Amino acid sequence: MSETGIINATRKWVEDVVVGYNLCPFAKRELVRDRVRFVVSDAGTEDELLQSLHSELQRLDDEPAIETTLLIHPGVLQDFGSYNEFLDAADGLLVYLEMEGVYQIASFHPDYQFAGTEPDAAENYTNRSPFPMLHLLREASLEAAIDSYPDVDGIPQRNIELMEKLGAEKMRNILRSCLDGSETERTGE
Repeated sequence: MSETGIINATRKWVEDVVVGYNLCPFAKRELVRDRVRFVVSDAGTEDELLQSLHSELQRLDDEPAIETTLLIHPGVLQDFGSYNEFLDAADGLLVYLEMEGVYQIASFHPDYQFAGTEPDAAENYTNRSPFPMLHLLREASLEAAIDSYPDVDGIPQRNIELMEKLGAEKMRNILRSCLDGSETERTGE
């Protein structure tokens, strides 16, 4: 799939799932303001992905107009177990760069699985995405959003309940629909 197709599929997922089902109540504002950077890494190894991550963290430091970045990496860490282990290296990079507490990395993967759940459990779809990706967030912005939102602690449970209500099959179809037609240019719908 082309870089444009990957970005289109990811944007559709953000619009239709993350914002559409209000999984993240803070996402819509930044998407509407065009402050979400969608970038595809051509990394083929974990080391190359760490280099891409480093570059994107530096870009966030250099460009305050970017609120958050989705670093999509379709060529590496397709296996969720390997991806999950890689998150320690990603967090280690934050520490090494002295950016811990400045940025946070959230994780999304097509086969995301919470500990203690079955692979096909609907609740896993709260973190399932069309491609493996690292979501880079500004810690200060996240804290401000959390402070102004009532019952932020209830978000995960509400999301799980919604996914269970919608069901794994419906969510699987929605994810698939994000990939269908992603090669064509999307207009600002």
